[in-house]
Amino acid sequence: MCKIKRLGIDIDGTVTCPTSLVPYLQKSFDENLKYEDITAYDLGAVLNKSDHEMYDWFMTHQEEIYTHSPIAEGALSVLTDWSQHYELYYISARYDYLDKITADWFDKHDVPFHHIELTGSHDKIAKARELKVDVFLEDKLDNAIEINEALNIPVILFDTPYNQSELPADVHRVYTWQEAQQIMQTL
Repeated sequence: MCKIKRLGIDIDGTVTCPTSLVPYLQKSFDENLKYEDITAYDLGAVLNKSDHEMYDWFMTHQEEIYTHSPIAEGALSVLTDWSQHYELYYISARYDYLDKITADWFDKHDVPFHHIELTGSHDKIAKARELKVDVFLEDKLDNAIEINEALNIPVILFDTPYNQSELPADVHRVYTWQEAQQIMQTL
């Protein structure tokens, strides 16, 4: 087995706290909505809203959400440690015009990185292949499984209410960044 050199890391819901959207969703749609209620990645299905309504809402709020998202608990210390051992390549579905907001967020939180790629799409396989990542960290279930299958690399999936399912052997569910660090030590 080859030595792990480069990590592909999703940003939203992985490095940022997966509850980041909840206050915005509560304010706009349902003040009683809880993080645990978000049992599907498709927020329209959760809130009984059309794709068009959700797209318009997200386009209106994305800059504020991305600017103010808190970092996930434990992420900074693990990523800081990893930056000494691995190349940290963040691959996000954010649109490329959000590059300054994204860079400012990384600076504000002192999150180490070697490269940030904003794809504008949830299909991260081509970019992960091009960037030759050895392991991927993700919160979106179908992304995790597809990346694992297409690239034949291990994927660390951060547990959320919206990604519950049986997983292939090389997709590892974790509940904390410390668990992700332990999985990395075994890979």
